[in-house]
Amino acid sequence: MSDRRLTPANGRVAAAHLRGLVEAEHFSEGRRATIRPSVANLLESQGGRRERQLLHGAEVVEYEDVDGWSFVQSLADGYVGYLRSDMVNDDLADEPAMAATHRVVTRATHAYRQPDIKSREALWLSLGARVEVTGRDETFLHTTSGYVPARHLAPLEETATDPVAVAERLLGTPYLWGGNSSQGIDCSGLVQGALLLCGCDCPADSDLQQAALGDTLPPDTEPRRGDLLFWKGHVAWVAGPDLLLHANAHHMAVAFEPLVAAVARIEANGDGPVTRHARLPLT
Repeated sequence: MSDRRLTPANGRVAAAHLRGLVEAEHFSEGRRATIRPSVANLLESQGGRRERQLLHGAEVVEYEDVDGWSFVQSLADGYVGYLRSDMVNDDLADEPAMAATHRVVTRATHAYRQPDIKSREALWLSLGARVEVTGRDETFLHTTSGYVPARHLAPLEETATDPVAVAERLLGTPYLWGGNSSQGIDCSGLVQGALLLCGCDCPADSDLQQAALGDTLPPDTEPRRGDLLFWKGHVAWVAGPDLLLHANAHHMAVAFEPLVAAVARIEANGDGPVTRHARLPLT
């Protein structure tokens, strides 16, 4: 059976490439669009539970806009869900030049209304948010979202090499189930955000990550920085000898935790043992 989270079909509409595979009232090629607010909750149904979040500038394909709700699929990871229609920007299909050119590489920043730190901010931007740069001066990059401090942005083609170092920028961020921003993030959001800034594709949820990421190592393999440890419903970065970095409900934050102690704590709390130890090619 197809995974609902990754299948752009809801009974009323389905992606054109699913014709003959799913039932729908009509099939659509969809339209490319981008996310307008700082962060948008991607819901399992219209007005339903948050499953993931999309950041400003993220690209989606919108398949339906009904009663103020857009049915979309994220281009970054294929995740499907519902957003309020006012969170989706205009069609990009005929304007490829409108695609983002840079992304935020600091924990967070602001887009200002003027190239002046004393001017009003137009938008808050999280690590990983994407913007289109149209000009620059000594201090600010001019973007279609506002004026952003130049040192807070990097071109999309410039990628990090250490995903743990990227994840460390979010230390102390509050835990938020389904969160993907520096205002709130969960375990799989922390893994995905770090890998995307390293130029690596990454699914959105920990079970999908466990199935897709890296090479499985024997249980007695010594963990090293950049490895991933998985449990049922949880994932953590190995940050160093006997050290984990993860967004977790125990600390309710992104936090370091001694590895051996964390493994014992998680199992004692009823969440079972480590189910997979993975090593990524870039680490």
